[in-house]
Parts: sequence; structure tokens; C-alpha cells
Amino acid sequence: MTFDLAMIRSVYERFPKNVEAARRMTGKNLTLAEKILYTHLWEGDAQQEYKRGVDYVDFAPDRVAMQDATAQMALLQFMQAGKAKAAVPSTVHCDHLIQAKVQADSDLQEAINKNNEVYNFLESVSNKFGIGFWKPGGGIIHQVVLENYAFPGGMMIGTDSHTVNAGGLGMVAVGVGGADAVDVMAGMPWELKFPKLIGIKLTGKLSGWASAKDVILKVAGVLTVKGGTGCIVEYFGEGAESLSCTGKGTICNMGAEIGATTSTFGYDDSMERYLRATGRADVAEMANGIREYLTGDAEVYSNPEAYFDQVIEINLSELEPHLNGPFTPDLATPISKMKEAAAKNDWPTALEYGLIGSCTNSSYEDISRSASIAIQAVEKGIEAKAHLTITPGSELVRYTIDRDGFISTFEKMGGSVFANACGPCIGQWARAGAEKKEKNSIVHSFNRNFSKRADGNPNTHAFVGSPELVTALAIAGDLTFNPLTDPLTLPDGTKVMLEEPKGDELPSLGFDVEDAGYVAPAEDGSGVEVKVNEASERLQLLDPFKPWDGQDLMGARLLIKAAGKCTTDHISMAGPWLRYRGHLDNISNNTLTGAENAFNGKPNTVKNQLTGEYGEVPAVQRAYKAAGIPTVVVGDSNYGEGSSREHAAMQPRFLGVAAVIVKSFARIHETNLKKQGMLGLTFANEADFDLIQEDDTFNFVDLASFAPGKPLTIEIAHADGSSDTIKVNHTYNAQQIDWFRAGSALNLIKQQQ
Repeated sequence: MTFDLAMIRSVYERFPKNVEAARRMTGKNLTLAEKILYTHLWEGDAQQEYKRGVDYVDFAPDRVAMQDATAQMALLQFMQAGKAKAAVPSTVHCDHLIQAKVQADSDLQEAINKNNEVYNFLESVSNKFGIGFWKPGGGIIHQVVLENYAFPGGMMIGTDSHTVNAGGLGMVAVGVGGADAVDVMAGMPWELKFPKLIGIKLTGKLSGWASAKDVILKVAGVLTVKGGTGCIVEYFGEGAESLSCTGKGTICNMGAEIGATTSTFGYDDSMERYLRATGRADVAEMANGIREYLTGDAEVYSNPEAYFDQVIEINLSELEPHLNGPFTPDLATPISKMKEAAAKNDWPTALEYGLIGSCTNSSYEDISRSASIAIQAVEKGIEAKAHLTITPGSELVRYTIDRDGFISTFEKMGGSVFANACGPCIGQWARAGAEKKEKNSIVHSFNRNFSKRADGNPNTHAFVGSPELVTALAIAGDLTFNPLTDPLTLPDGTKVMLEEPKGDELPSLGFDVEDAGYVAPAEDGSGVEVKVNEASERLQLLDPFKPWDGQDLMGARLLIKAAGKCTTDHISMAGPWLRYRGHLDNISNNTLTGAENAFNGKPNTVKNQLTGEYGEVPAVQRAYKAAGIPTVVVGDSNYGEGSSREHAAMQPRFLGVAAVIVKSFARIHETNLKKQGMLGLTFANEADFDLIQEDDTFNFVDLASFAPGKPLTIEIAHADGSSDTIKVNHTYNAQQIDWFRAGSALNLIKQQQ
């Protein structure tokens, strides 16, 4: 079944005309990313050439996707917008609130029992506003989107940073905060700074143990967690065309870990095969009709240095399997160097768990290649030394791999199957013994491996690899095991080598499923009533944030000076806190509890300037709020990297934080701060970070003249009576300053009704 066929047809009908208009306006050949961007301008045909990394541009995305943890806040905001129906095709996916504990059936039922109030709320709001609803167990949002909604040349936004998975089907798919989703669902343009472009030329062809996952693991090692910030990464070359569609999705998905706006591939035969295999032959036929427009121009790919801001070349024929980590997804180590790296860094080499699957690595191809390794262990009588878990990405994949015997193979090896949900990938893993905080190592095929990410244990060293490599390492139980060179020992003492993984790109018998998990909304939702219990601890209707009073901001106190890496996980933790994503007051009790205080090296311990005593960050901030005192958060480089969660902006805003001043921001978090009416500022001189003292007071002396391109001046008063005056930069345009003045972007939407 093809969803929203009429919308896709309309995109393809205008695509050639829009591309030709962009060519005329720019006077040059175009990358795929540029074609998609210029064909989705809010204004229609291109009227000017936009400057990369400079110009803010209004776009008209084709669709919106929301996962259940972020959808709660997005839909609570949308309910305030006064609209009768979502203006573009939109979906909600129940995947984040299912905790992995025992196995799929029992874990799913427990999630339904615990989260029934939230699921009912999401389904009723979806029903009322014409939004497609995917039930718990239907699958992980990004896999479901790839299977059902993504299409070459399209543009979508999603309230999750891994929305970029849809780039595997040739989209520009961008992770955003909920407020951005509200804009688009309300029929308004979506604003994005026109991205810079990174071209990655892939030559050769993968073979042996190397996989698509290793491509992005290699790229992450080259670009680091912030090297893609403000950029679209476009893959091309013979190597790109040799990859499967789902392999392309894997690469795009983990592109979120380099900070990229999105990643994408040009339309090719593998995408056509995948569209047909997932019941969308009609989309494939339409794409074939404008095939030359759905990839970068030939001149671009033959002379990439002239068209991209940066070019990287990778020879797939020479690519070695990698493991990335621990504690950061960009620490890339070839498997041949792992033994040396582990010894040098004192990483635990005994593996306790191997985890495969998730939204990025649970395709039929991934699972079949992993199963080809598992069956060898079963047939040779080798008992896996580490426990293996499998997390299917969707019910479509789960049903099909079960039919084809792969689940049985994993179970014979001692593996267990979790629900079709995010689970351990996002901290929703009830791992027995994690509370002991013992030093240990695990390997997984997920994307992120920040401290405490998987199981809450800060001493769990998590390494990221391909599903097939993870399976081999789980069998060996050794982080330093290299399946290319190292033998395994059979029960009788015989040494054997694992054969190279083998698998099928797509199931030879086709995909199959009994109930994919989709619930269509009512044709007319006007009669649907959405109720929120005032006594609920999970859901809370929102009150608008107060507009700016037009005065300079004076007497703001320092809440915390966060040292080092401060991701959105540090600002608003997931795990057990996911249950409060629909209740802003309750979830605000986790605000910045994971951030390290630069003055004492401890998390969740800051000085209350009103009492002189130390307390937990949320409690101290609530004391300032009660006293009517605004506060400032100070941070380091790439502040707010990781998840797109807008709670990391909404919670400080709700508690009374007025400004966040850092060395640099991750893209999505900076936008989220702006949307919620906060000041997201960067030190004009990064060394000024060192001037900030624990008892500081901040006076924004020229906020009344806040204007695009004009730095702000802050007087920092120290406790000893001295002071420093610094300049801070910002990237606010006129519209974004209007958000600030109105108190939030949503407030402005309501004013304009």
C-alpha cells in the first residue's frame, strides 16, 4: 500500500520545472541536495540563489513524523495552534516508551499497561487532527518511515534526530524539535539556514566482513561529532550505487552522530528494488519517469570539488570493519587495531552483551547476514560467551525474519528478541545488575554510546559496530576478537574460523505481515474529544510562556557552568524520565542533572546564590524561579549535541532560564532554544568561558536593541566586586527575534491567527 500517493504525484509533477528554475537562477549544475531544497521552497520557483551557511530559507516539507516521546509535547503544542487538521501528512509512532527487559511479548504488554494513558492520548489527538497512528509494537519510527512513507526527492521533518534515516531513499529528511513540527502541521513554512554541502565519493565495492555500517563509522572518525554541523552530506559514486537501499539508510541514520542536517543518496536501482519490495511500485514508476532529476547532475559528481564545500573519498574495497567508542560515536578504531587500543586505554575486553537491530540496523539484509554468523556457532556447537539480543525495527521485518527462520537461529544460539521498539538504544533497557555500576564492555549496532546511554551505568563501555561484527564478537565474548584473522575454539579444542557473513538484500519470498500496526484517523475528527486529567502525572496541558517585557535583562544569576560534553541527554535524560515527556512540570525535575559542574567536577550539584548552599540543579533553579530571578546557563563546545529532544530547551525555559551562553551549539538544540523564546548565544571570544565564576551575575545591557547580525553586550559582575564586559554572538534573524519578543514561536503563531 502506498500512503499519500496524490501528494507524491504532485511533488514529482512540479519537480522538473522547479529544478530547471533553480538551474536558471543559480547558473550552475546542482547537487541532489540542492535540487530537493530548491524544489521545496515555500515561495515556489526559486527567485534567488541562497548562500550556504548564511541565508535563512522558508521551506515546505511534504510530511511530518513524530515518535511517542516527543509527539506528546509536539501535539500538546499543536492543540494550542487552533487548527482543525494537520496541514500535511503526519504520523505518530509508539516506539520509545517500550522498555526492553525480558522478551518481546511480555515487554510490550507491560509497556501497554504502564503507558496506556499516553497511548490513548496520542491516538485520540491523532484521530482528531487527521494524523496516522502506529500502535505500540508496530515498529521504530525511522524503519516504519523507510518502509511506508519515504520517497526519492521528497522532504520531511521528524521529531527525532534519526529522521535522517529516510535519506536512504533519496530524501532530505531532517530531525527537528516539536515546535518545528507544529509550524508545518499548522500550515506554516519551516525555516532552515541553507546548509553547506559535504560530498562523500564512494569507490569500489564492499566485500567480506565490511558493511554499510563501517562506512559511517569511518566517516564519523573523519568528521567527528560536530564536523557535519550545518551541512547536508551527499554520497555518490560507483560505491554508493553498489549499496542496498537499507544500507544507504544505515549510513544516513548515523549521520546524526556527526551533527549533519541530513544525509542523502541519489535515486538508483537499489531504491527502485526496495520500493517495489515494500509495495510501492507506483512510486517507483513515477520516480523512474524523472530519474535524472532525482540525483545530482553528472558534472557535479565528475568534478565534486567545484560543487561541494568539502569532499571526502572512501574506497569500499579497502574498507575495514570498525568499532567506534567508548563514550562517543566518533572514536573510530579498525578491528585490526582494537587489541592495541584496548590495552592502551584499559578498556574491559570481556564482553557481556552484544545487541543488534534498532532503526539503523534491523533490515532484512542486516539480520540475514547476522544470522549467517549465528548459524555457524549453532552448527559447530560453539556456545556464545556474551548474551545476544535482537531488536527488530518493525513488525514487517520481525514477521518476515521469523517466517524465514532467523529468529529461531538466534534463539538456538542463546539470543533473545526484544520488542519492535527503541529499547536499549535510548536507555530503555532494564539491564540486570546495571545499578551496581561495574566497569564492563558491550557492543551494539546502534548509533549513540554516550556515558549511561544504554543501561544507566556510567562505567559501561559501549562500542558501535555492524550487526554481523557484533554477532561474531558476542560469540567470542572478546572485544579484541578479529573474525578476519582470529580462530574460535570448539568444545573439543579444535580451532576454526568463522566464514564471511552472507545475506540477502531483500527476502526472496517477499515481505509479509499480518498486522503492521497502522491505525487510520477519522475522516472527520471534529467530534473527537481529547481529555487530559488535571491530576495526571504523565500529561499536562501547556500554558503559554510570558512574552519579553522589552527591557534589558538585568541581575540574572549563574545556574550552572557545564564543563565538557553536554548533550541533550545531559540536559534532559531519557530512560525512566521518558514517562514524563507529556508533563512539563514533572519532567523539569531532571533538568541538567547530567551536566558536570565546572567548579566542582560533579553532576547535579550547584551553588544556590540565595543561600550559599549546594543543591540539585532543578531544586536550585526552582528557588530562583520562586524569587523571580532569571538565570543563565553557560556551556562548552557543541552544546546540545545528540537527540533532537526539545525538552532540553523547554525545561530550562519553563523553570526560568533566560539565556544559554556557550562556545558553540549543535544545530537542532540552538533552533529549539529560539523556538521557545530563549536567548541562545555564543562567546565572541571563546576564552571568555574562563571568565565565568560561580557567584556571577549577568546584565544584558543592550538587549533592548536586539537585532540581526548585531552582537550583544553582557556585563558580568563577580562576587568580589570586580566585573568583566564581554560580547556574545547570535544567529537570530528578524523572525526569530519576533519569537523571542512574543515569548515563543507558538505564541507568535497564535497572535497571527
